[in-house]
Amino acid sequence: MGLREVVVARGRANGLDAVGIADATPFERTRADLLERRQAGLHADMQFTYRDPDRSTDPSRTLPGARSLVVGAVRYASRIDEDDVEADRPGARVARYATGEHDGVLRRALASVALDLRHVGFRAVVLADDNALVDRAAAHRAGLGWFGKSSNLLLPGRGSWFVLGSVLTDAPLTRSPGPVEDGCGTCRRCIDACPTGAIVADGVVDAHRCLSWLLQSPGTFPHEHRVALGDRIYGCDDCQEVCPPNRRSDRRGEGAGAGGRAAAHGRIPGTDRIDVLWMLAAGDDDLLAAAGRWYVPRRDPDHLRRNALLVLGNTGDGADPVAIDALRTYLRHADDHLASHAAWAALRLGRPDLLDEDGVAGRPAVEDERSRWPGAPAPMPA
Repeated sequence: MGLREVVVARGRANGLDAVGIADATPFERTRADLLERRQAGLHADMQFTYRDPDRSTDPSRTLPGARSLVVGAVRYASRIDEDDVEADRPGARVARYATGEHDGVLRRALASVALDLRHVGFRAVVLADDNALVDRAAAHRAGLGWFGKSSNLLLPGRGSWFVLGSVLTDAPLTRSPGPVEDGCGTCRRCIDACPTGAIVADGVVDAHRCLSWLLQSPGTFPHEHRVALGDRIYGCDDCQEVCPPNRRSDRRGEGAGAGGRAAAHGRIPGTDRIDVLWMLAAGDDDLLAAAGRWYVPRRDPDHLRRNALLVLGNTGDGADPVAIDALRTYLRHADDHLASHAAWAALRLGRPDLLDEDGVAGRPAVEDERSRWPGAPAPMPA
């Protein structure tokens, strides 16, 4: 076999579900898109590939003399059927991509490809979920799929349930045929299904409205999107769940490949959900262990607690003594940020009385939240 066939075979043998080869010239169109969307403010406070578009769209900035990209895709977990699972405590939903070990499979497979290339004298660097490269642009150029209206890359006949990564090398590899023809046509189910209207044009997402990003963004969670958050604690799959290629793939019962599912503290048995009340009671180390590889700003466990309070407000029971005890604790928390989110959760559960208790009433962070609540009385004149 030639070198191209060797690296493709190696990647597949080590767990890649799809492999393609692209040239490593700059991604000029992608760079223009990033700059345009950043100028329009659609990136919100997201950094990642927006931080330095000149770098993330020019492979030679990472590896001078780069000539090829070996791009791989690994499918992640199918949805667990939770209809028959009984849970007496509120559970927080985790997006599919964050429930398994497929990232590890992807990186190990790409590392094996890079090792083969180095053995025959070429340089090779693994890039996966890295600021240095826009993964979807590389996969598109390598002929793995087309860009859906959701901005996700869809593989023909298999959908978008994939993590993507590349090996950047100075080896002169023959590129794969491409690009893949658009398969969306007039379908706009992803656009219509987005709970916050974040898909503002075909393939364009406004991060200010995207629940997946808002769950990762630090600071106060926007009031206008709190109810739409529902039971999500990390990520949002709505645009993918309704996508016809993904639905067909799910019906065929395609699994998680070699990745399997990651165990985590606080997981509700038989589901991919995390116990919200457990999250609010857990210590810092256990909470971060449950998060695993999730992106958590500054690895601050209070960021996870912020999100958990909102989920409790959307899914809890205002008559549940355990939930009420949790809210009482956070209404008195030293962190005003957590106290304000707890106040919203209490109001959402129909328990404004909790805001009138000793040690809570009159607290500015709590009173500010009360004043924002629909139907709240106008503040008394000074």
